[in-house]
Amino acid sequence: MLPSHHRYSYSSIHDRPHYTWPKQRKLAVYIALNLEHFAFGEGLGASLAPGGPEPDVLNYAWRDYGNRVGVWRLLELFEELSLPVAVLVNSELYDYCPAVMRAFRDRGDEIVAHGRTNSERQSTLNEDGEQRLIIETTNTITQHEGARPRGWLGPWIAQSRITPDLLQEAGYTYMLDWCCDDQPIWFQTRAGRILSIPYPQEVNDIPAIAVRNTSATDFADMIVDQFAEMQGQAQHQPLVMGIALHPYIVGQPFRLRHLRRALNHIAERAARSEDLWITYPGEIARHILTLPNGIVP
Repeated sequence: MLPSHHRYSYSSIHDRPHYTWPKQRKLAVYIALNLEHFAFGEGLGASLAPGGPEPDVLNYAWRDYGNRVGVWRLLELFEELSLPVAVLVNSELYDYCPAVMRAFRDRGDEIVAHGRTNSERQSTLNEDGEQRLIIETTNTITQHEGARPRGWLGPWIAQSRITPDLLQEAGYTYMLDWCCDDQPIWFQTRAGRILSIPYPQEVNDIPAIAVRNTSATDFADMIVDQFAEMQGQAQHQPLVMGIALHPYIVGQPFRLRHLRRALNHIAERAARSEDLWITYPGEIARHILTLPNGIVP
């Protein structure tokens, strides 16, 4: 027998009970905006070019462009198109650039916990260290937002063998780390269960652009094509489409121009279609919690 995580059992997407999103809608779409802060001269971080010895000024400054410039350009775009955004936030940003967090708070967007900083991975910590990371992140967000975050995405999508247990015990409703489905599924934990909401690793600017060198044009086309195909698939069962963005990547002007085209395409069709639900992952989780047991695998 191969080692297993023992969190969920196999379930074919063709063999599941049918349900719909609120108002009989069929495709749920959400935008996940990753807001991240990095240590200077140490720790982890995405690279624009191969880094030299620390301090790695080139890559640090490239990432910081996202918090100083890119995020504000994206905010203008979201406002222009009246699109809600789930903000996946490193809690260190509340000290570093509180104006950014204030801007999304004023919009009423959902705040999703994304660890303290993307300079670390929680999977390398022992249980006490990981539990402390979760508690510190949760307390910081709660203090500033006036409400606890309900969702979690680990820095670098990194989980230890007990992360789902610790998140459920800390009061989290859902997590975004597992890209194994197009519908929400339940994960078993040592004290109950936690929902896994689909989060994209394909329609995601880091794997697509920073890793595979996809062009800005092609990334926008990926969004449009994913949306069109999932619209058709969702006529038969409810699906979730996420779009994962990072301001230091798609906030660059030449990429933003093409992202604008893709998001405008979605916004225009959402305005004319009763089948589309442009929402937050937390609202998807809230709806799933209203369904009878056994509907969601």
